[in-house]
Amino acid sequence: MAEDINQLIKVRHEKLAALQEAGKNPFEITKCEVTHHSMDIKNNYEEMEGKTVTIAGRMMFKRVMGKASFCNVRDLQGDIQAYVARDNIGEDSYKDFKKYDVGDLMTITGEVFKTKTGEISIHASDVTLIAKSLQILPEKFHGLTDTDMRYRQRYVDLIMNPDVKDTFVKRTKILRSIRNFLDDQGFMEVETPMLVSNAGGAAARPFETHYNALDEDVKLRISLELYLKRLIVGGMERVYEIGRVFRNEGTDTRHNPEFTLMELYQAYTDYYGMMDLTENMFRHVAEEVCGTTLIPYAEEEIDLGKPFERITMLDAVKKYADIDFNTIDSDEAAKKLADEHHIEYEDRHTKGDILNLFFEEYVEDKLIQPTFVMDHPVEVSPLTKRKPDNPDYVERFELFIYGREMCNAYSELNDPIDQRARFEAQEKAFAAGDEEANHTDEDFLNALSIGMPPTGGIGYGIDRLVMLLTNSPAIRDVILFPTLKSIDK
Repeated sequence: MAEDINQLIKVRHEKLAALQEAGKNPFEITKCEVTHHSMDIKNNYEEMEGKTVTIAGRMMFKRVMGKASFCNVRDLQGDIQAYVARDNIGEDSYKDFKKYDVGDLMTITGEVFKTKTGEISIHASDVTLIAKSLQILPEKFHGLTDTDMRYRQRYVDLIMNPDVKDTFVKRTKILRSIRNFLDDQGFMEVETPMLVSNAGGAAARPFETHYNALDEDVKLRISLELYLKRLIVGGMERVYEIGRVFRNEGTDTRHNPEFTLMELYQAYTDYYGMMDLTENMFRHVAEEVCGTTLIPYAEEEIDLGKPFERITMLDAVKKYADIDFNTIDSDEAAKKLADEHHIEYEDRHTKGDILNLFFEEYVEDKLIQPTFVMDHPVEVSPLTKRKPDNPDYVERFELFIYGREMCNAYSELNDPIDQRARFEAQEKAFAAGDEEANHTDEDFLNALSIGMPPTGGIGYGIDRLVMLLTNSPAIRDVILFPTLKSIDK
């Protein structure tokens, strides 16, 4: 099989050499005057019939029938058929066309018409080869047993699978819709550093690198939070950023070490304001991009149109695990309960940590329809404002859809004294073996000391939102070039 493919590739190289010797090197073409795309023509046939158009794309099929041939060309929007006849494009051009291969890139100029079978097509008056394909496209890329190759050679995946291209077109529309929504709400889009001395704002291990010019070790950011809050201190009342963050962790259907995060912060509001904004934004994006708020995902239909459920973490554990943590009065009692339910924990964990472990074990996968889980324990929320009436818990929520966390939001902690104490607790956790704990950020504490107004903030995993709205089962399906193990290892 490999020998057959190598022979086919050799033939393609020979065809290219012959074109170059004849002064028809396709790689010397620098631009093409494209007037239309395939679906523009098909969707507006009544207006386009009889008009001369020029399309450009990759030949995906060719059938030669003596003095006339048919071929299909695939462009950004889809496929369109072309009728190529010797008498219309000239004898020399037709001889060249017959030697073109599936995968070659070309422009076709001609009149729009319908064939006898009713297929909208282009009656070619000119066919120009603009790039020669020297590789062999797979016949059925979906049929590859090595599915990993779809991610490694995404360019082939995009050529062969129109659904894949549609997913990434929709991803772009989702991002545009989010930006338009936030712009209309008075938010400013900003940019913050990717290389930082202290990677804070989330529970994650950072990637580390060395900055040669300054002879300093630096980290890739794991979050956008601490710099965006500095901007709130500086008087920029509504800010957001959409950008890549990097977490030194494994990969699975929901995690990739580099992914797209959006964080936004709004002064003079709280986590209830963030709930309203989130619900409205999800609904807006679904309607604008998908045309409906009823979103099919796997075997479920997710309803983004009705009010999202709101439940505290305590009540969620009570509902799904039948355990009332309000009756647990000590860390020892919580650990005993965890032992009874075979929940693994670490010696450093407290009652709040163990409540969170019970939530992850018994509740997360039950939350199919949109649900705001509120009021987390303070131990797992180092940057969040405490609830005034119950300081063991904080004003925080996570949105779950289809058992997956879609976003994480707080009433932001703006007390610099409390924040320093939280950082100290995180430093102790790190010393006890928690590699994902935050470290003290003195400049951020200085910013809080200058004064930050009451603020609501939220972080959204953009990739998971795209997964939901495109019905994609894995995060690799919505990241153009996902992280993969080196093929040499």
